[in-house]
Amino acid sequence: MDFEAARQRLIVALDVSSRRDALRLADRLIEVVGCFKIGLQAFTSQGPALVKELTDRGGRVFLDLKMHDIPNTVAAGVEAAAGLGIEFLTIHTLGGPAMLKAARSGADRSGNARLKLLGVTVLTSLDASELASVGLPTDVRVLAPRLAKLAQSAGLDGIVCSPQDLAHLPKQDQGGFLRVTPGVRPAGAASQDQLRAATPEVAIRAGATHLVVGRPILQSHDPKEAAVQIVEAIRHARMEVK
Repeated sequence: MDFEAARQRLIVALDVSSRRDALRLADRLIEVVGCFKIGLQAFTSQGPALVKELTDRGGRVFLDLKMHDIPNTVAAGVEAAAGLGIEFLTIHTLGGPAMLKAARSGADRSGNARLKLLGVTVLTSLDASELASVGLPTDVRVLAPRLAKLAQSAGLDGIVCSPQDLAHLPKQDQGGFLRVTPGVRPAGAASQDQLRAATPEVAIRAGATHLVVGRPILQSHDPKEAAVQIVEAIRHARMEVK
């Protein structure tokens, strides 16, 4: 795998509130990463205008809103988000099959053929004790595959899960079904609030198709070089997988 192909698998989380900071980082990174993730922090403070500015610059956008509501509301929200020209959008699988199928319908109606819907399974900040506190099965090895199957059967294009959950996914999730993993930390980096993290190499070898990386790049003294190092790690790991 060459550098260009590897960089398309790196999604950088622009977890900042300032429009200026987001665009400055995007301008610096656009040639070495594949996509920019806009999450709750940036979208709440800057709104759809930031998405448009990024796409106008030629950036691909992953809109991480983790939609979770009644089916009709989610369908309308997905259709509206698709109109922004985004390429990825997250939906909470815990919303249930009717909601997930409604999300698929909303995406199909939008006319945005590039849009990939990703079902969020178990957040990387949740461990067994956190899951137990809200009454969910405490074994993530059971819960994550169950939610992945739910996303796939509803027609979603992939899932978002911890790299540690990848080994437990059923075989039929391979192929074109995307497996996007946050909680990725280069060797030696602090895990912070990501309780189930892994290095880029480990995540790719376990079957991740895309990696989401935020603070290890954003907080680096040289974000571009930090991104390049992660892309190289992806490239070498993909060569080993093949």
